[in-house]
Amino acid sequence: MPSILLDEINEQPDVMARLLREQATPIVRLAAAMRSADIDRVLIAARGTSDNAARFAQYLFGAHNQLLVALAAPSLFSRFEQAPRLRHTLAMGISQSGQSPDIVGVLAAARRQSAPTVALTNTPGSPLAATADHVIDLCAGVERSVAATKTYTAALGALAMLSAAMGAAELATGLDAAPAAMAEALGSASAARVAAQALAPASRCVVLGRGYNYATAFELSLKVKELTHLLAEPYSSADFMHGPMAVIEPGFPAVVIDIGPTFRDEFTELRAALSRQRATVVVLTDQPDQSRAGEIVIPVPTSLPEALSPLAAILPAQLLAYYLAHARGLDPDQPRSIHKVTETH
Repeated sequence: MPSILLDEINEQPDVMARLLREQATPIVRLAAAMRSADIDRVLIAARGTSDNAARFAQYLFGAHNQLLVALAAPSLFSRFEQAPRLRHTLAMGISQSGQSPDIVGVLAAARRQSAPTVALTNTPGSPLAATADHVIDLCAGVERSVAATKTYTAALGALAMLSAAMGAAELATGLDAAPAAMAEALGSASAARVAAQALAPASRCVVLGRGYNYATAFELSLKVKELTHLLAEPYSSADFMHGPMAVIEPGFPAVVIDIGPTFRDEFTELRAALSRQRATVVVLTDQPDQSRAGEIVIPVPTSLPEALSPLAAILPAQLLAYYLAHARGLDPDQPRSIHKVTETH
């Protein structure tokens, strides 16, 4: 059956290649402007999927550029009318449409304080872009699906390009390899379909990630809620062990994103604990041959450094949400009660 959403999931390797080709120069200019302004903090205003890209930036810029990254509370600017002081701060807005007034308002307030501003948007003619000093075009083409996919990975890619331009040269080779790794990740469609069948009877689940893939856990849980009406709660694996683990009982679904060496020991222990509780465990992992008995495994490519693994990991996750919608008798191209552009104030 033809699907707009599936077509856009499959477009993502080409979108990444186009972004790398077309936005290198404006991103280098932005990095130079940040150095000139002695930036040591980044404040990111975003909603929904874009907010999950901002979670990725917290780990990426912190680990590779030693920048403190905060997620803006837009209502401080729009409703309480009390903008924080933004000395030595870059204000960044991330928005597919660039339309939401509260996100635009954060950048407008930053400009009034003479803080440098940048918009990451798929709509360079939008109000957000018009408010920013610098504009990074996500180069995703028209995104027709209500559920965002290619604009999410484009935002991740743009953030990684900026990190590399600010001095994280170790990311550059990985970025060059990203389109091929993303194409490889699409090869996990059959595994995602099997996992979707296992999750289809559920009414709730947890999605667990940490570090760079903390953002992947949040984005997967959002896609599951949007497309399948299943209540999917995202957690840091560390936070989950501090209490929420009590919800696990036989058959309770848990999706675990276990990628890269940094938290491998922790995830090994967590997966063993879930197994002891006889949970239904779906694992997205770059070590599929290390799975435990009873786990449902979705392979993730090993060709990217851990810092860039969310670029590839989210594609099988998107496919999981797509097939789960179908398994639950829903149309992923027409999710209930949501719209492509939501304007909040």
